[in-house]
Amino acid sequence: MSTENTSTEHSTTTGSTGGSERMKDLASRGDSRSQRPSNDAFREFISSGWDETVPDAARRESADFTPERRDALVRRVTGSRLVLPAGVLKVRSNDTDYPFRPDSAFAYYSGLGTDEEPDSVLVVEPSTEDPTVSEATYFFRPRAGFDTSEFYADARYGEMWVGRRPTVPEAARRLGIEVRHIDELRDHLAKDVGAQLSLTVMPSVDASVEAMVEEIRSQNGLPGGDEAAAESAALKEAASEQRLVKDAYEIRELRKAVDATLRGFEDVIRHLPSAVGHPRGERVIEGVFAATARADGNGVGYDTIAAAGDHACTLHWTRNDGVVTADELVLIDAGVEVDSLYTADVTRTLPVSGTFSPAQRKIYDAVLEASDAAFAVARPGLRFRELHAAAMDVLAHRLAEWDLLPGTAEESLAAEGQWHRRWMPHGTSHHLGLDVHDCAQARREMYLDAELEPGMVFTIEPGLYFKENDLLVPSELRGIGVRIEDDVLVTADGVENLSAAAPRRAEDVERWISELQR
Repeated sequence: MSTENTSTEHSTTTGSTGGSERMKDLASRGDSRSQRPSNDAFREFISSGWDETVPDAARRESADFTPERRDALVRRVTGSRLVLPAGVLKVRSNDTDYPFRPDSAFAYYSGLGTDEEPDSVLVVEPSTEDPTVSEATYFFRPRAGFDTSEFYADARYGEMWVGRRPTVPEAARRLGIEVRHIDELRDHLAKDVGAQLSLTVMPSVDASVEAMVEEIRSQNGLPGGDEAAAESAALKEAASEQRLVKDAYEIRELRKAVDATLRGFEDVIRHLPSAVGHPRGERVIEGVFAATARADGNGVGYDTIAAAGDHACTLHWTRNDGVVTADELVLIDAGVEVDSLYTADVTRTLPVSGTFSPAQRKIYDAVLEASDAAFAVARPGLRFRELHAAAMDVLAHRLAEWDLLPGTAEESLAAEGQWHRRWMPHGTSHHLGLDVHDCAQARREMYLDAELEPGMVFTIEPGLYFKENDLLVPSELRGIGVRIEDDVLVTADGVENLSAAAPRRAEDVERWISELQR
């Protein structure tokens, strides 16, 4: 046994000091496979001979919209310096991370998207001259020079490993705000805190930044505990509610996301025959859509549901490991997230053979009728929850006609009934934007009980789900799940179906499949 191994073995039995040394040894094991040269001659050679031209750093289109967003935030959350972290890389396994996706509030107020920039922080605060106007500072780790070891040796930040990072001047031009090195964050956060300003952090995004804020609050006499948590919760609520009405930039990005999503559905239909008979045909469908999402956008906005047959009756079926047979329906719930991080959310239920059976058509037409009923009432001034009520009225009456309810449709629609919800257990609508279930921290009076306003974007997605082991429905209906989901923009006098280019009527769906599979 070597000296190193003897020492390590001994350290595990000699108390905390030995244990600490053991942990340090384990932490450094990731370097055991490194064959990186470290001599001075190598460092001098690798730092020389590089083109130092700085690429153009044009101002982002989003930078024309973020100042107004930040101004609205400081008018809502007054008297505080607001700390919005981007978030951190999350380990998938060992030394492999999941793809980075910044926090939605950070993306909204900074205008950054895709995988920009882990460990960075946006700070928003009221102007000293006018507290209704915001000042913003962006803190991040900028590009290091060719003469630093980071350039070639740092697998997390090094240019040879993860690509070129922007410099401070480049980032400032792109965002249109002041930009500083992340090392200056603590001093900036602590300045004038206590007597003049509170300090509030977006919770559950970056634990190290939260700890820094907690420490600075304590050092400057600001309360901790429940009071600090209440401030953070108020910030999260404000950031969520502000996104209920989309600005012109957001609407354009959502249109891009929907258009890319519909191209993904067309690709799925073209490849649908290749899914039939494959041992994991659902994953064939998932993979085809993912290829389009990655090519045309940042990726998928959420885990794709590719649910064939009875799997469609599991509302969030994302395992996608089932076979696809020609006599089934396949429910595909998918959305492309574009580079700005806005996502679509569209569902179409397709007959794999290209033609609905009578039982499948019966269910499909009922769901379409419910969707059309929600579209018919949607307009500014309608309360959000009334969309659901309109769809449920249709489904309750259809289920009563099919003798599936233990009473009348009216009795089922009453609060003490609700029997129809056995086969339609989810809501009919949710807001859509940077998150697939956007604005989730909004208060009830701002969401379900709120009136629709121009600029709101949400889904309309009724469904019926008859599980194959449901003994209360006729056998010919069992194992069939149908959902039709569209993305809807409220206009000045009604709504626009952003996903209308994807056919909805059964006969149009059949024609769509036929044309794309020629």
